[in-house]
Amino acid sequence: MKTIGYAAKSSDAHMVPYHFERRNLRDNDVSIEILYSGVCHSDLHTVNGDWGDQPYPLVPGHEIVGKVIDVGSQVSKYKVGDHVAVGCMVDSCQTCDQCENHEEQFCRDGMTPTYGAPDRQTGEITQGGYSKHIVAREEFVMRVPDSLDMARTAPILCAGITTYTPLKKFGVKQGSRVGVIGLGGLGHMAVKLAVAMGAEVTVLSRSAKKEQEAKNIGASGILVSDDKEAMEASANAFDVIIDTVPVKHDLNPYTPLLDIDGTLVIVGQIGPMEEPITAPLVLGRRRVAGSLIGGIKETQEVLDFCAEHNIHPECKMINADEVNDAFAHLEKGDVAHRFVIDMSSLSVDA
Repeated sequence: MKTIGYAAKSSDAHMVPYHFERRNLRDNDVSIEILYSGVCHSDLHTVNGDWGDQPYPLVPGHEIVGKVIDVGSQVSKYKVGDHVAVGCMVDSCQTCDQCENHEEQFCRDGMTPTYGAPDRQTGEITQGGYSKHIVAREEFVMRVPDSLDMARTAPILCAGITTYTPLKKFGVKQGSRVGVIGLGGLGHMAVKLAVAMGAEVTVLSRSAKKEQEAKNIGASGILVSDDKEAMEASANAFDVIIDTVPVKHDLNPYTPLLDIDGTLVIVGQIGPMEEPITAPLVLGRRRVAGSLIGGIKETQEVLDFCAEHNIHPECKMINADEVNDAFAHLEKGDVAHRFVIDMSSLSVDA
C-alpha cells in the first residue's frame, strides 16, 4: 500500500513529507486509515538521536487512532469500519512468560516498537503514526470505545497508559495522596487518571503559574518546588509521586515528600539523573522506581477506563505541516497539553 507521512531524514528532528509503502496484509493483520496521531516528547527524543542512532528516514508516532479499511483472513476481532487504536508497540514473541502475563512491553525477546525497529519477520524498519495508514497484527490493535472522542483519544495510547500503569501498580485508590511532577502531556493525564481513581492530587511545579490549569482538571493545587518552606512543610505528604519530567533533573528535593513506604515513579526521563542522596530512602523505606508503558490488555483497560470516567486528554489539533512547530514547543517545554495531528490534512497525492 502506497502512503505518505512525515519523516525525519537526519538527527536534526526536522520533519518532511515522505512517500513510502506499507506491507501487504498478512493473515493476522489489520489495515488502518489513521485519522489522528498524537505527538509525544519521546518522538522528539528519538528522531533527535538522544537515545542512540536511528534508522533514518524515520516516521515517528505511537499514539494512533483510525478506522479499519481491511483485515487479513484470520482476523476475528475487527472488521472494516471499526474504530481502533495502535500504541507504542506492534509485536512481541507472544510466548515468553512476560507476554503470557500480558506484559508484552517486557517481552524477553524484546517487543517491537511502533517505529524505528526491525519487523520481526522481514527486518524492514517499522514506521509510525505520522502517516495516512498503518498495518499491524491483530493482537496489537485495540478497540476505541464509542463514547470517546476520536479526535482526543490518541494521547491515551502513550501518555494515558504510561501514567495509568504506575498508578495502578503502586496501589493508588480512594484516599491516596498523589503528587505529579510536571503538568505537560504526561502530567495532565496522571492528574486526571489519579483523580478518577479517588486520589487527592497535587501538582509539583517550579512555579504556580499553572495552578488554575491544575485545578481545572481536578488537582487540589500546586506545590512550588522552588519554595523551600512549602517543600519542607510537605514532608511525608504523598503515598505516590509520578515524575513526568523528560530531561535530566534532581530527585533529591522530592524523595522527602514521600511518606513511609512511599514510591516516586520515573516515567519521563530515560538516561542520567543527578546523584541521589540516599538518606530519605533509607530512613523512610521510600522507593524510587521506574515504569514503562503497559501491556496491550492494560492499554485496552485504560481506554475503557477513560470512556467510563469521561476522561479525555487536553489536546491542541494541528495539521501535518505544523509538526515542526509542535516539536519546537516541546523542545522549550511548558506545554500543558498534547499536540494531535489531524491526518485529514495530509493527502496521499501530495
